[in-house]
Amino acid sequence: MLVATLSTYLGLLVAAAMADPNPPHGDGLSLPPAHRRQKRDWIWNQMHIEEEKNSSLPHHVGKINSNVNRKNAKYVLQGDSVGKVFQVNSETGDVQAFERLDREKIPEYHLTALIVDKDTNKNLEPPSNFTIKVHDINDNWPMFTHRLYNASVREMSPVGTPVIRVTAVDADDPTVADHASVMYQILKGNENFAIDNSGLIITTNKNLDRERQSKYEVVVEARDAQGLHGESGTATVLITLKDVNDNFPIFTQDLYVFTVPEDVRVGSSVGFLLVEDPDEPENRMTKYSIMQGEYRDTFTIETDADHNKGIIKPMKRLDYEHIRQYTFTIEATDPTINLQYLSSISSRSKARVIINISDVDEPPVFQQHFYQFQLRENQKKPLIGTVVAKDPDEAQRAIGYSIRKTSDKGQFFRINKYGAINNEKELDREVYPWYNLTVEARELDSNGLSTGKESIVQVHIEVLDENDNAPKFAQPYEPKVCENAPPGKLVMQISAIDEDITPKNVKFKFTLNTDNSNFTLTDNHDNTANLTVKYGPFDRDYAKVYYLPVLISDNGMPSLTSTNTLAVAVCKCNAQGEFTFCEEVAAQVGISIQALVAIFLCILTITVITLLIFLRRRLRKQAKASGKNVPEIHEQLVTYDEEGGGEMDTTSYDVSVLNSVRHGRAKPQRVALDARPPVYSQVQKQPRVAPGAQGAPGEMAVMIQVKKDEADQDAEGPPYDTLHIYDFEGSESVAESLSSLGTGSDDSDVDYDFLNDWGPRFKTLAGLYGSDPREELMY
Repeated sequence: MLVATLSTYLGLLVAAAMADPNPPHGDGLSLPPAHRRQKRDWIWNQMHIEEEKNSSLPHHVGKINSNVNRKNAKYVLQGDSVGKVFQVNSETGDVQAFERLDREKIPEYHLTALIVDKDTNKNLEPPSNFTIKVHDINDNWPMFTHRLYNASVREMSPVGTPVIRVTAVDADDPTVADHASVMYQILKGNENFAIDNSGLIITTNKNLDRERQSKYEVVVEARDAQGLHGESGTATVLITLKDVNDNFPIFTQDLYVFTVPEDVRVGSSVGFLLVEDPDEPENRMTKYSIMQGEYRDTFTIETDADHNKGIIKPMKRLDYEHIRQYTFTIEATDPTINLQYLSSISSRSKARVIINISDVDEPPVFQQHFYQFQLRENQKKPLIGTVVAKDPDEAQRAIGYSIRKTSDKGQFFRINKYGAINNEKELDREVYPWYNLTVEARELDSNGLSTGKESIVQVHIEVLDENDNAPKFAQPYEPKVCENAPPGKLVMQISAIDEDITPKNVKFKFTLNTDNSNFTLTDNHDNTANLTVKYGPFDRDYAKVYYLPVLISDNGMPSLTSTNTLAVAVCKCNAQGEFTFCEEVAAQVGISIQALVAIFLCILTITVITLLIFLRRRLRKQAKASGKNVPEIHEQLVTYDEEGGGEMDTTSYDVSVLNSVRHGRAKPQRVALDARPPVYSQVQKQPRVAPGAQGAPGEMAVMIQVKKDEADQDAEGPPYDTLHIYDFEGSESVAESLSSLGTGSDDSDVDYDFLNDWGPRFKTLAGLYGSDPREELMY
């Protein structure tokens, strides 16, 4: 057995290994396996080397050896660090390190040792693993995990309050005494903070005030037990003081002055109050209040949480004519403040407020917020109630009243200039029991015109009930009775209702308005009545339905009575009294007076419209009958009591002939205006004498005489000097007719009737120049 001894050994390790069952034989000799004992041939120890050795390289680590004694054997190392860090002498087995080792990087190396044949490189022994451990030396100082730390602590915290724990790590072997132990100390900031051996920083001052200094910088150093330290052994801790609510708000000024108009809306902003609070916004909980003054019921101060300012708001309407200036004292406090942190209380948390009111032209103001009146139905009351509005300004202008049409769609009510309301129409409570009117009050100037300032108020009118509705059946009844019903048989029980407001003591009285009946109506005195059979069986051949008039009266003031009809059907019944056959009873339709009036008005309207249409058609027919064709000549003749002077044709016909013929006198002699013969007298016309007549008047004279007689006999006609239209042209002119309108008459040789076939565009021409079959019937 061989032993390898190293000067740097710290321990000796001897291991026995089992030999290979087929060991190599360099000399070619072989022994029977039964005569040999298998054993391990490697003899060596675990190796150690110190890190960071200052001696020159290479450094001897150890030696490996084997009991295989052959000339052709060599030592070989295998592993990741072989050739780079470690090498072995193949002849002697000495292991050497060719680099300085750092335990903090690699604390130990794992290698494999082999002994092989130089020629064949075959293993002469089985390979064996061994470890080279690097011994630690105190060559590292503690290092912080972070060079910069951020921490926070509440201001005014008590002494010993933990702030943050810092950590420094020493890379040396912790198993070696004092190599990896860390000690801390504060290099900067130790007047307010301290640190213990575990790295925990705590406060040493209870008066840390954020409002004075909000941030602190603390420098911490770490070193090991032997005092080894370096640049990376320090760290900076930034400590921020967290705010607590430890400061009262302070007004920024001692006096606040505001000016607002008197018509400012209730609840709107009048002004803002500003305070200074050094605490953080989340710790600003300022509460504003009015301390002194008699206007706590007039104003309130709300807090704007976002900006920590006070908002003054009016709680009721302001009136310049009543109060023109408000003065009061206010205070700002913080109910959430932590009193244990207070050192003193500021006296600047009070201030004075002055609010000046400015005058504006205000709309009229009603004396009441709403009005309620009562009116009995079916009455016209000259005064239902009065609304009153006044001008609140110093001018005291007049007020005009009106009712909005949208609130009085039926136009039942009127209001005068004094605000008095009356009804022009009778009201029916059963239609509308309440009327809600909107009354406007307008401010008027000196000319009675509206200034644009107006107010409204609601007026509620209750219509009181009058006993104006007679009672009636509670429901439509369809009574039936068997034809063989015995006397006293109950047919039906009836009841009544009243559309008026029914009092608790209402009593309805029922009576049968006929004595000649086989029925009896008994009043039960509980607003019901029983209809029973009076004599006995009925004869269906005599009557199948009996109509019974029932009188129902109420006990109102005055008492009202109505007649209601019960149609009792007489039915066939079986032996058990069950109805087997009944006639259908015709429904009794009742029509109210309002319905009758509406029907009458509809009939009257239809009659008037029909008459108008008839007259229109008649006038059209008369106009067509007296209408003239287009080809006819229209002549106009104006008659007066005296002849006009200066006309050239006055001698052509003497108008006085008309009067002479009218009165049956001879034609008077006419005095010539001058001695010269007239121009027209030189043209003599051949007399036209009708066959069988001698000396008859001309046709023009006859036509004029006929027309004059018609006018004289027409009592409804216009006066004698009114324009008359005649459609006749005289034939006594020598030059015949000069009018071109007669060119379409029968004298033309051209027949224009073909224009009717040319379409609607030539319809007008066809009417002017074509023949008209009605023309032959005119005269």
